[in-house]
Formats: sequence, structure tokens, C-alpha cells
Amino acid sequence: MSLEEKINGELKTAMLAKDSKRLEALRAIKAEILLLKSSEKGTSEDAENKALLKMVKQRKEVADIYTTQNRPELAETELFQAGVIESFLPKQLSEDELQTAIKEIMTTVGASSMADMGKVMGIATKQLAGKAEGKTISEMVKKLLSGN
Repeated sequence: MSLEEKINGELKTAMLAKDSKRLEALRAIKAEILLLKSSEKGTSEDAENKALLKMVKQRKEVADIYTTQNRPELAETELFQAGVIESFLPKQLSEDELQTAIKEIMTTVGASSMADMGKVMGIATKQLAGKAEGKTISEMVKKLLSGN
């Protein structure tokens, strides 16, 4: 079942349940999928996962802004939507799983110093797309290459 089919099914369920908060998040996902379909990229599972990760990241950043501006009710809405969107992403890697995956990539590439970070990041971001955020991958690669 494709992501679009899952979203359409969830939309119907949310409409019948009159769950307006969930409905809003699902409509945002559907809109993003429609944008992907109309772009040159097309919809692949990888492109969909990247788009969903971007949506989650945006909502968390906005929630942080609302929190600093003392607007907890708006931050709560953004975090709720981020949670709904995350439920359609593949399971995120734990820190240990991420570390193991990056060590394997480092061994494959023969990386041993910070000078090799670009090589490792290029492969890691492709292999781990949708399974971990780019920032998290980058931090782990830096940590492993610097020997900490």
C-alpha cells in the first residue's frame, strides 16, 4: 500500500471521527505528496520520506519558536502534527543502530580522519535517508571520525 493510499484511508477515518487536529496534519501530508507528484522528482518512497522528515523538522522548529514566545497552545498543535506525520515515517534508528551503520560505512570507504567526512556523509545520507535526520547523522559521523 502506497503512502498516498494510507493517507487517503486515514483521512476518511479522521473525517468520520470528526478529528479536526489529525485531519489538518493528514491534509498537509496529502498536499506535500501532490506537490511531489507534480514536480520533476516524482514520488518515490525515498522522496516521500525526505518530504515527511522535512515537514516534521519544520513543525518542531515552529513549536520551539512558539514555546520561546510563550504560546504553548500553538506549540502543542505543531508538536501534535509532527507526531502524526512521524507515524508515517519508517522506524527511526536508535543511536546504537546509527553508530553501527556509520561504522560499517566508514570501514567500506576506508575513512579514518575528519578529511574523509564528505565521503562518509555522501554515502550515509543516501543509505540512511528517512531512517535518521541529516543533523543526527552528521553529529555521529563527526563524533566517530574525531575519535570521541
